[in-house]
Amino acid sequence: MLLTEIYQAKVKAGDINPDPAQEEALPLFDRVAEQLAESKGKKKLFGFFGGDEVPVKGLYLWGGVGRGKSMLMDLFFEAVPEPRKRRVHFHAFMQEVHAAMHEVRKTGVDDAIKPVAEDIASEVRLLCFDEMQISDITDAMIVGRLFEKLFASGVVIVTTSNRVPDDLYKNGLNRNLFVPFIELLKDRLIVHELTSETDYRQDRLEGEQVYFAPADATAKAKISEIWDSLTGGEAEPLVLRVKGRDVTLPAFRNGIARATFYDLCGQPLGAADYLAVAEAVKVLVLESIPRLSRDNFNEAKRFVTLIDALYEGKVRLICSAADIPERLYLEGEGVFEFERTASRLREMQSADWASE
Repeated sequence: MLLTEIYQAKVKAGDINPDPAQEEALPLFDRVAEQLAESKGKKKLFGFFGGDEVPVKGLYLWGGVGRGKSMLMDLFFEAVPEPRKRRVHFHAFMQEVHAAMHEVRKTGVDDAIKPVAEDIASEVRLLCFDEMQISDITDAMIVGRLFEKLFASGVVIVTTSNRVPDDLYKNGLNRNLFVPFIELLKDRLIVHELTSETDYRQDRLEGEQVYFAPADATAKAKISEIWDSLTGGEAEPLVLRVKGRDVTLPAFRNGIARATFYDLCGQPLGAADYLAVAEAVKVLVLESIPRLSRDNFNEAKRFVTLIDALYEGKVRLICSAADIPERLYLEGEGVFEFERTASRLREMQSADWASE
């Protein structure tokens, strides 16, 4: 069944609201599904692209947060009959690539990208990425050659992103070396902007309480309700590799993450780690923020840095804490500095705070 038909059925059933911008994107997904089915087994003229099958142009769907990109991707992925398919968050995929290249280098090969790309292509024909974004120079230097080999092997890419391709790795170090990858994406993928004026993720939280104190069983139950509403209760861990360190978000789905205070502030993390979190996450559910004092001063400092990163990154915060923001940090070094954090925590509770 085509995505257009599935979408219309869900609208008719009242599962989703019709959205003209989303409806405009449906034929693009349908085209990928149809061409995947039609091209299988057809030989390429002159073998120009390598491999045996006619090349299929993928899709690069970009637009603002909460416009329904991931929802469309989910529906497409479930519907497309291609058996060799995989859906993965782009950050997680790149972490797997780095790990695989590390193992391959142990064999003494000169080019670690080639065998890694071959392994990926042997397992999947359709790769669906959620939230393609590149901020790490190591990723930037790898993706061009990696994707070139994947495309040459007949792998079809469908991806969502918050950025137009020309803004990927914007202002990054040695960005001129990255530009050919952007041109490759624009050549091998149909680029389409999802221009919906509605932020469904924000709408779903509108009027909802997002700061719960104290962090008791009632708070946990209410937060779990919000989490299930936003994610459908489905999630998997996301590991971000930052300057050689692993930053783990225990539960992640479509730009929405869930973690405890200890997960993010009880570990030896710094500003770069929290900036990476803010880059990868659009909504963060942070549970069990304790009272802060000289007894947990290091954790308190990390919490201040985390909130700064989330605030600057316009990440929507849903959290449970021992007390209201103004009473979280009442004694010890850092009380004065925490006033700004408390103010930000209060501001971030407003219904329209993270809207663009």
